[in-house]
Amino acid sequence: MDSQAAQRIAQAFVTARSEGSALPDYPGERPRTLAEAYEVQDIALRLWDRAVGGWKVGKIPPPRDEALGANRLIGPIFADTIFEQVGSPLAMPVFADGFAAAEAEFAIRIRVPEGAAVPTTDAETYDWVEEVRIAIEIASSPYPGINEDGPCVTVTDHGNNAGLVLGAPVPRDRWDAINDIAVETIIDGETAGKASTATMLDGPFGAVRFLLGNLSERGLMAQAPGWVSSGAITGVHDVKLRQSVEARFDGIGSVSALISG
Repeated sequence: MDSQAAQRIAQAFVTARSEGSALPDYPGERPRTLAEAYEVQDIALRLWDRAVGGWKVGKIPPPRDEALGANRLIGPIFADTIFEQVGSPLAMPVFADGFAAAEAEFAIRIRVPEGAAVPTTDAETYDWVEEVRIAIEIASSPYPGINEDGPCVTVTDHGNNAGLVLGAPVPRDRWDAINDIAVETIIDGETAGKASTATMLDGPFGAVRFLLGNLSERGLMAQAPGWVSSGAITGVHDVKLRQSVEARFDGIGSVSALISG
């Protein structure tokens, strides 16, 4: 993919997102490698005049992970789409004619310790962590085929992120056993999925390490501080307008959102 093609794809997604409009067809030739995909994402970040408040991390399932040389992907979460739920479920907008899903996740707020190397273990990663919260990631794109087209296409449209809802904090003494916390996602009162982070590669703190490695390689470590939405725990659950979503974290609490247009 040449730079002009990457520019056209990035501009199409930025325009669609800023206008809240749909993209029925992918706006160009689909990238074949993650390097091409992140080039589009980097261009899109430069086109926006919005602060990045964090990053989402998503899993690349097999066999695509082996073919692409990575088992995760990332995308920016803009600061003005990160909200703390207090009281009633938060109304979270999605692209009505695009793709929309909700994911129960742990959100991890990170800092960059002065002079620190990228961590390699959970214990080292804790030095980078300020806070852990229960959360719901709102995944949405103006392009309805974003997930079907695979990880490289997902990367080109901001990692398919449209917002983050923060719930209660996870006490520090629960971090070592975070994989033991049972999680349930409920949509319109019906269970959509149950799981724990024990099934998630090397867990939520592993997602932080992957993010830091990716940002370091791309020269974006200055944008690392903020929230990390560390990956879907119970699955990526499709949602529609006016549906309610609740994520329950055993022993911690619950967080909820109302899907809006």
